[in-house]
Amino acid sequence: MEQRLSHARRYSRRELLKMAPLACAGLLLHANRREWMLYAGLRMTDAASALAFRPSVLAPTFPEDDVTPFHYFPINSYLVDDPGVDLDAWRLDVSGLVRHPGAYTLTSIRDFPKIMQNTRHICIEGWDVIGSFAGTRVDDFLTQVGADPSARFLEVECADDYYESIDMASARHPQSLLCYEMYGQPLSREHGAPLRLVMPTKLGYKQAKYIVAMRVTRVLSARRGYWEDQGYSWHGGI
Repeated sequence: MEQRLSHARRYSRRELLKMAPLACAGLLLHANRREWMLYAGLRMTDAASALAFRPSVLAPTFPEDDVTPFHYFPINSYLVDDPGVDLDAWRLDVSGLVRHPGAYTLTSIRDFPKIMQNTRHICIEGWDVIGSFAGTRVDDFLTQVGADPSARFLEVECADDYYESIDMASARHPQSLLCYEMYGQPLSREHGAPLRLVMPTKLGYKQAKYIVAMRVTRVLSARRGYWEDQGYSWHGGI
């Protein structure tokens, strides 16, 4: 009798395993379940990406011979290639958990040590290039404006209505730049003039262009990122 019961239990488990794919398919066919599974997967991806991130580990840098020629560097905009920023009147509005909020000129941002780096830019669309970038470390700027050490996020807004948010550890990574030059020249309008983010530890959509505002915060707003609000991974790490 005991042997027959044991066999029945094994048979039941075997049948359950056979039915598992059908059960998963049923979940996927239900719209609410499908959405729940999608966002659960994104949360797992973000958590794994955050755990893998090491603030002290640098992204690869490359010699000049490996840099992609400027005219082959794709121009990738979500709305327009040039939102028509008034470069003379431009200011970076800094707010949130900082001791020195205000409107900062490009000249004041350029007063910091200039960091030059040849790093890879990876787009989620499947292409990548090695670019030549220069600018101010985000970390140096945040320190100067007195960003609260307890702040967890950096939110940015752009002249073309794009918006993005970044975990503070990634923002303060030594290769994260407030970039104002590419290939030894002032940032062109098509590539985000006068100021953009360059973060070789992140995918391209995290590296916002045409930045006009920056907010330091402990709590993310409802607008987490233009593409993230449409289903992309929030952490966006490489």
